[in-house]
Amino acid sequence: MIKLHADADGLVAESAGKFFRLPAAWTLDRIFTVADPLGQLAAAVQTAPPEPGPPARLRAPLQSQEVWAAGVTYYRSRTARMEESKASGGGSFYDLVYAADRPELFFKSTPHRVADPGAAVRIRSDSRWNVPEPELTLALDCRGRIFGYTLGNDMSSRDIEGENPLYLPQAKVYDQSAALGPCLVVSDTLPGPESVLALEIRRAGVPVFTGETTLGQIKRPLPSLAAWLFRDNSFPHGCYLMTGTGIVPPDTFTLQRGDEVVITLAAVGTLRNLVA
Repeated sequence: MIKLHADADGLVAESAGKFFRLPAAWTLDRIFTVADPLGQLAAAVQTAPPEPGPPARLRAPLQSQEVWAAGVTYYRSRTARMEESKASGGGSFYDLVYAADRPELFFKSTPHRVADPGAAVRIRSDSRWNVPEPELTLALDCRGRIFGYTLGNDMSSRDIEGENPLYLPQAKVYDQSAALGPCLVVSDTLPGPESVLALEIRRAGVPVFTGETTLGQIKRPLPSLAAWLFRDNSFPHGCYLMTGTGIVPPDTFTLQRGDEVVITLAAVGTLRNLVA
């Protein structure tokens, strides 16, 4: 396993608790296209100059990669989506999606809309009910193979989506509607089903919501989500795929400007973002 930390100068690799500055030729676009990223990175680390630690100012670990997302992969998400869509009569759609062979997959973000770790994510100016969605996010190479993972925050406007399921793109896709980080874990194995994904939302430094789930609660095999995304679709520089959320704040909760969103998965670390 190698963790890649991105900053303005390139990439710092973390291996066995030590840090190394990779040569400029090692871009994220290259890592998403080489045949054996873990093996090649391990070789590159052998001759890379050491660094005292991870970069002080992190960037999201992406370059040309699109970000996509899967929905209704947890039972809790299914329930929440059905509840928010009752008024529009669309609640049963999500029950069907949860049980269907074909997953819900949707486009989430281009790189310029993704917030860096520590930077601001946004809530829409025309929405009254907004929540973060903490998600294990898969790194898929240009051939559709899972070669790593990170953490993602899929910011969502629940009132817009609940008004009409066809409004999903407006509820999900806007400037700073996603965050990735704090690093990209390059590994041949994914975190186990017992791994805990946790969310804490702080307001004026005080927790106003906490929740957690385990990755074993995801209904669909993760490789199958990747396979569906790559059906009749190409990604020359690879892509990221958010895998859905199992942590949903109560219907009475909405994010406010200045809130801090803290998402943690032990294998990756902690992704923090303020809300603007």
